Amino acid sequence: MIDETVQQIQDEQIQSASIVAVKAAEALNVLSNREYHTVEDFMRSLVRNSRTLRQANLSHAMLYTTQQRIIAKVNESDPETVAAAQERLQTVTQDVATEIESSREQAAEKAATLIDDGDVLLTHECSSTVIATLNNALESGKQFELYVTESRPQYLGRKMIRQFANRVGVDATLIVDGATGYYLSEVDRVFIGMNCLIDEVVYNHIGTYPLVATAASEEVPVTVVGSASKFIGSGFQFTNEFGLNSEVLREPAEGFNVGNPTYDATPTRLLETVVTDDGMMRF
Repeated sequence: MIDETVQQIQDEQIQSASIVAVKAAEALNVLSNREYHTVEDFMRSLVRNSRTLRQANLSHAMLYTTQQRIIAKVNESDPETVAAAQERLQTVTQDVATEIESSREQAAEKAATLIDDGDVLLTHECSSTVIATLNNALESGKQFELYVTESRPQYLGRKMIRQFANRVGVDATLIVDGATGYYLSEVDRVFIGMNCLIDEVVYNHIGTYPLVATAASEEVPVTVVGSASKFIGSGFQFTNEFGLNSEVLREPAEGFNVGNPTYDATPTRLLETVVTDDGMMRF
């Protein structure tokens, strides 16, 4: 299961940072069913496999922080037997997964209060926390129009908009990435997810920065929504990922290069609000 999860992360089959962190935590549970001679053998295996999961994508800050927390929590319990260490691992990974799910829902509930009935909203890529935010608004009886960017080159917006196709209370439209400037004049608020927030910079799927910068120019408020655990302190160095040329071109790139970064950096000064399970910050 660990190798399969690593492959899924590397192939970006799991786009949401929160879901990546949950899947990686759950993958470690396979170690609870393996045989080890000593606690030390088990801990070495846990550390090695956790490192493998973290290295599957060096840009996923939440993956880094949750895996570090799992190791620390198991280690600090000072288990005396292999069975005790394995039981502790199961408990910790379940706690981590539950915390991630809970923090996402709490952030979504807070962010949904920013949506008024009849609003026109715009979002980019396919954030699970933004999806939860919009679902919260619908469940409270609000109706809204929704523009979703295609979010090339992986077309994450196509996955996003299918979550709201034919939903009562939503008039959903998929737009090409370059058309955000055209549609922003109609928009009341932009909602964006995040991979992580380091210092005063939000790292998120490529295309976020030009969208937010254009929204700021048009005086359309932008809200970033995500778990507070995506606020990263020391110990993590963000490393961008670059996609394959084949994501951009069907034919080989002959005589030229292809620039396909996965993430870009958006300064918080361009945002109106960042909403997490801990609360709401205004800029």
